[in-house]
This record gives sequence, C-alpha cells and structure tokens, in this order.
Amino acid sequence: MKIGIIGTGAIGSTLAKKLSATGHQVKVTNTRGMSELQKIAASLGAAAATIQEVVKDVEVIIFSIPFKVYKDLSKSLLQDVPEDVIIMDTSNYYPLRDGELPGLEGKTESEYISETLGRPVIKVFNNILEYTLKHKGKAAGEEGRIAISVAGDNEGHKKVAAELVDQSGFDTVDGGSLAQSWRQEPGTPAYCTELNAAEIKLALANAQKGKAPAIRDYIMDKIMNSKTFPSNEELVALNRSAAAGNLR
Repeated sequence: MKIGIIGTGAIGSTLAKKLSATGHQVKVTNTRGMSELQKIAASLGAAAATIQEVVKDVEVIIFSIPFKVYKDLSKSLLQDVPEDVIIMDTSNYYPLRDGELPGLEGKTESEYISETLGRPVIKVFNNILEYTLKHKGKAAGEEGRIAISVAGDNEGHKKVAAELVDQSGFDTVDGGSLAQSWRQEPGTPAYCTELNAAEIKLALANAQKGKAPAIRDYIMDKIMNSKTFPSNEELVALNRSAAAGNLR
C-alpha cells in the first residue's frame, strides 16, 4: 500500500520503519527542514515529503502528531484527498501538554479530531507505548501476542487498520465506533497495559466513562514527579494499577 505518515515522533517513526520493512511504500513528513527530514526518512526506509506531498497519491494517511497541533493544520490539507483514503489517528490528549481546547468537551478525542480535519478517522496505535510497539511485536498466532484496539465508524477502513496492526506484530480487537473510542483513551484499562486479545476485550468492557481523565492526570503526575523517567515495565505497571483504582 501507499502510506503517508504525518509526524516522525515515537509512534510515527516506528510505524514508518515497520511498514516500510513489510513492503509498503511509505513517505513521511515533519516540521523540520527538508535536509534533516531526508536523513530521518532514509533511516526509516521511507521517502521524505512536504506536508502537501505526503497526502497525495496514497491509500492511507496516518496522523501521528501532538493533539494540540491538529487545530493548526491547514484547513485545505485534505480537501483534494479522495474519500476512500483511510485516515488514521494515533494521538492522545494530555491537558498538561496540550492545554485546554475549545470544542473538545463532550466528545471523544477522535471525534474532535475528525471534526477538526473534516474527515472520518480510525483511532488506532494510540494505546500502545513506544517501546512496546518497537520491541514487543510477535508473529500472528505466537503465544503472548499483545493486542491493541481499533475504533471507527467505517468497517472497511477498520479492517485495513487491523491488517497494518497485524503486520506490525500485534493482534487487534474491535474497539467499536468513534463515539465508543473513549474506552481506549488514556486512563482506561485498555490504555498501554500490554494485554492480549481476550484481556483487552474485557478491559474495553470494564472501562467506566468519566473516570479516565482523573486516572490519566494521576499517572502523569506520578511520572512528572519521578526522579527518573519510568521504564517500559514500570509504565505498564503504573497504567494497570491506576486503571484498577489504585490511586495512591
């Protein structure tokens, strides 16, 4: 497939490298100068592109940028992109980083992004840590394979997203509609807790609407006040414990 990835941070760069390695034609963009972008792209097995170029002649566009940046994107960015192009969103909202955003209240994060972009989106790759995505993928059917959830309103687009997840080394679970995607947002039992498919289905079912923001903020406070940045194992343990209600 032809894939454009906007953002070469922790998740975007890992996806670019993994998907390029599986034979997809990947091009990437970021906010750096073209010479530096070309070096980054080459290291990922991808092609460098401007933000206008990265959305042209592709079948999938993956947005992997900080949540607060969406509102600053050009309103015309996707105006010439065909309706059948799949738009994926990997981002998460953190008030400490992103600030207060008008229009977000009462919506799921991806509903807000969908409205901001003016296009339907698939929420995927948001509930997996960088280290997990980079190092813990396994072949399909292998014991202990971690799963992530995929939410959205277009079943065909969700199927393609699931295929890309599988090629990245992970199982998928249907996270429901975009309106239900709050169940995989920060602070929920399904968020960055390294669960298998059966476990993440249960985690999605057990999510309690309205409780996640307080848990998310508690986790961020613990991280910010830690003397050293937590390891991947420590982050997973913290997410699991806090989601289970252990806020001490």
